[in-house]
Amino acid sequence: MANTVNFMTIQTTKKVALINGPNLHLLGIREPEIYGSVTLTDITNRLTSQAISHGIELIAYQSNHEGAIVDFIGEHGLLSSDPVDGVIINPGAYTHTSVAIRDALSAMDKPFIEVHLSNIHAREPFRSHSYLSDKAAGVICGLGDMGYTMAMDWFIKHLN
Repeated sequence: MANTVNFMTIQTTKKVALINGPNLHLLGIREPEIYGSVTLTDITNRLTSQAISHGIELIAYQSNHEGAIVDFIGEHGLLSSDPVDGVIINPGAYTHTSVAIRDALSAMDKPFIEVHLSNIHAREPFRSHSYLSDKAAGVICGLGDMGYTMAMDWFIKHLN
């Protein structure tokens, strides 16, 4: 009599966090000549559809508060029993100031893509420095809301 072994396949859903920093809830109405006319809701809905169609769960978050962003990263990283597999982040003005967000992302030890709607290197000199770029898997800037889609495309390829 032959022994039969049954294997159970456990399929886990990959998860990507979408984090948007200060003033990004104002997309579509704040300086559309710089940031475009697409709203954050439009971007989030598009990325959610893109993620779902590839079996990825998108967890979207926006805050104007640095500590809240750091807490969110911790809650979905080191402090989570089921952490996200990566992060798409537009840190807004915190790009140029936040060692705390940099440290939280570094501690998470997951890939992240830094996204900016405008070309931060073609604006005021203080905007050209990023505290995150050297830790990021990639940086996309100056391509408008398409940058978010490109970042999700990278995760779709990277996580599958």
